Amino acid sequence: MTHTQQDITPRSSDALMIIDLQNDFLPNGSLGIKSAAQIIEPINRYTELFERAQSTIILSRDWHPQDHCSFSQQGGPWPVHCVRNSEGAQISADYRWPTQAWLVSKATTSAKDAYSAFDGTELATQLQHSAVKRLFICGLATDYCVLNTVLDALKEGFECYLLCDGMDAVNIQSHDGQQAIDTMCQQGAIALTLTDFNHH
Repeated sequence: MTHTQQDITPRSSDALMIIDLQNDFLPNGSLGIKSAAQIIEPINRYTELFERAQSTIILSRDWHPQDHCSFSQQGGPWPVHCVRNSEGAQISADYRWPTQAWLVSKATTSAKDAYSAFDGTELATQLQHSAVKRLFICGLATDYCVLNTVLDALKEGFECYLLCDGMDAVNIQSHDGQQAIDTMCQQGAIALTLTDFNHH
């Protein structure tokens, strides 16, 4: 079934999930994605859309200790980023917060990395308690934290929609982002953009 045949109008049993829209992943950040600033405006538009529908709005964030295992000086693959309470860990100042949002902190212990917002958090339980059925997911980065969050969400039984104009990829290999989107769609996620909502 394609999304044109199903109703994607946001409703109160939906959740908008914004993954790691943090300064360190934006241009000038320690792990900045050059083109990531362009997704902020679409994400603001999605936030307004889902807030009007009284959907749950969730922002996840990397909230690392100073000596996190993913950092290169601990032998990990990444430069130091999103250290808790640092400027780099803050959600972008260009993001327009809704009146109410859940904040989910992940990868909060030194010894364990977590790309998925479900990994080591209470998120799945909280969503089930709130009777959320469908997740509309955007944020950073398509090929890491978005990918892992979506794959976990599908395993947990949620319907997942990718808001493709609200995500951007690290693209260590130039096609990583597209490959991640293909993988998520093969597993059952449905790719959308803002224009899909305007047609409804």
